[in-house]
Amino acid sequence: MALMKFLFPPSLFVTATSLASFTLMASSGLSELRGKNLEYSKFFNIGSKASDVEKSKLKLPSRIAMATLYTPAFLAGVSSFAIFPDENLRFLLLKSTISIHFFKRVLESCFLHKYSGEMGLDTMTVILSSYFISSALVIFNQHLTVGLPEPPIDLTNPGILLFSIGIIGNFYHHYLLSKLRSQGPNKEYKIPKGGLFGFVICPHYLFEVLVFWGFAFISQTLFSFAYAMGTTFYLLGRSSATRKWYLSKFEDFPMNVKAMIPFLF
Repeated sequence: MALMKFLFPPSLFVTATSLASFTLMASSGLSELRGKNLEYSKFFNIGSKASDVEKSKLKLPSRIAMATLYTPAFLAGVSSFAIFPDENLRFLLLKSTISIHFFKRVLESCFLHKYSGEMGLDTMTVILSSYFISSALVIFNQHLTVGLPEPPIDLTNPGILLFSIGIIGNFYHHYLLSKLRSQGPNKEYKIPKGGLFGFVICPHYLFEVLVFWGFAFISQTLFSFAYAMGTTFYLLGRSSATRKWYLSKFEDFPMNVKAMIPFLF
């Protein structure tokens, strides 16, 4: 099988967790496409559609919720240095990139992003669990490769490149978004501009996808590839929903601006 030239041979456990991860993430992306959106950011209690039950749910300020949901995945990355010490360079790079990415997201959530709403505790728990469990499984499945023959085609260097481009591009477009929101009590949304916003409404998602494919290329396990593919499907769905939101709010939204992939989607 051609794919096995790029991957460590998967065990039954790796295969099962890979299938579960991809199915859950891809299903979430399909739900986003169908309008059943996770309730955070622009999609928190949308308009009058929120029922009294939904409005009575336990909520947290968005800054606290966003920082909290990334922290366990960051801690999973950092603790892996102590749990799995003295393993090979590939494993060291994987642990490092996971830790760097989620530490960056914690810092951005605390100090960069501008917020105008809240997040339900249930939504925060779902996202927190997904990031934490997936990150822990990426790391654990990498541990299971120790002693196995290396894949015939080494993707480590392309993985480092993808990760570097992804994390820089993701931060840059988060910075542009933070500057777009007005200061003061009414932080109204505006049509983003600058960077790749002239081509897609969610370039930060595009670069986040590159980060996860960077993990996959560095790791070269079936699980990391399934997780990256599932994340891609989810963010495609979320970006499509975001584009529809902008189209509904702004009559002057440029129709040539795609959702996540320039000129294509």
